[in-house]
Amino acid sequence: MTDAPYEFLTPDTTAEYIKSVPEIATKIDADDIVSVEEVGDGNLNLVFIIRDGAGRGVVLKQALPYVRLVGPEWPMTPDRARHEAEALRKHAELVPELVVDLYSYDSSRYLMAMEDLSDHKVWRGALNEGLRHDGAAAAMGRYVGAVAFGTSCLGMERHDLAERLAASVNPDLCIITEDLVFTEPYVDAGRNSVLAANEKDAQDLANDDVMVSEMGQAKWAFMTRAEALIHGDLHTGSVMVKGESEAGSGAAVSVKAFDPEFAFYGPVAFDLGALYANYLIAAARACALGDEEHMRWTLALPQQTWTAFEEEFRRQWPNRVDPRVYRDDFLENSLDTWRKEAWQFGAAKMARRIVGLAKTTDIETLDESLREGAARGVLQAARLMVRERHNGSDPARLVELVGNLLERTATR
Repeated sequence: MTDAPYEFLTPDTTAEYIKSVPEIATKIDADDIVSVEEVGDGNLNLVFIIRDGAGRGVVLKQALPYVRLVGPEWPMTPDRARHEAEALRKHAELVPELVVDLYSYDSSRYLMAMEDLSDHKVWRGALNEGLRHDGAAAAMGRYVGAVAFGTSCLGMERHDLAERLAASVNPDLCIITEDLVFTEPYVDAGRNSVLAANEKDAQDLANDDVMVSEMGQAKWAFMTRAEALIHGDLHTGSVMVKGESEAGSGAAVSVKAFDPEFAFYGPVAFDLGALYANYLIAAARACALGDEEHMRWTLALPQQTWTAFEEEFRRQWPNRVDPRVYRDDFLENSLDTWRKEAWQFGAAKMARRIVGLAKTTDIETLDESLREGAARGVLQAARLMVRERHNGSDPARLVELVGNLLERTATR
């Protein structure tokens, strides 16, 4: 700790830190702290949930100078916290109800204070439990649509756009995506792993020339298409949901995206594809467990996300900054491109979560006998999607295409 370039937060120092920041001190009584829970966030950061005697809470999140999943041997710039804070603030200007509320950002310690969403569930966990939050997928589609328009050249004046784009250059986090999502599943990079029963599936993926070619196209788009300030890691583990029932399920009354530390100016369809991928991975889990009803419900989520995205983008379209050449044909062509690319980026994210580093609990918590077929189904679905996207990219097709494949590959 003493060799750290800045002071790391600990459970014992959270109260004093809260007292030192007026924006946080008004949210919680630092002299009456009753619990400090270090929950982490999986792969990269320190995360603490602090609560006082009155039941009020705050979340403190600090970026470490390395990848927590691996350790100090994988250095990583803590400036990712600035990218996260700035993305949260910009996205909150557009859809404040759909992002976590940021109270403060400490640039000297790469430390954010945010609202406590302990009354919500992480959407991935809820899906793993078989819970349904109707409307959550549409909410995320609206979020992506609002961000796609509001942070692009269609929604921002030119100088503001240039300043935002320059400040959002995020190469360290982008390299992680470029390597782990688009490249390493197809080469022996030393970080891939699968069950022994799935080794042939992984090899078939790597030997699939069509898949590898599509990943090259996707990586090129990811690295060159600065369309909007995308979230950059919008999976179901980066969304909190709250249902109308006491059990936490039912219609979603609150849906909030968080963790946009991978945010940068990139292709709009990348966030859509990330959502698609995680919906389909959740469907693979449900299929493996023999819950066909939940599988079919989950397979319908991509259509709900796309419909809400398209509706939001069309709603914003009349407000574009420069309508002189951005005519309606441009709108239709853009939507058609993003519709196809969502399948491509979704396939990339699906394959990466099965073969590469940092897998998902949807699949990993299954018994090995069930995991084999679920993993196989996800990989085969990814390979099918990059082919079928050219034959019709309406996400409603995924219900039958992927559903039938998952049922054939299940090993239950």
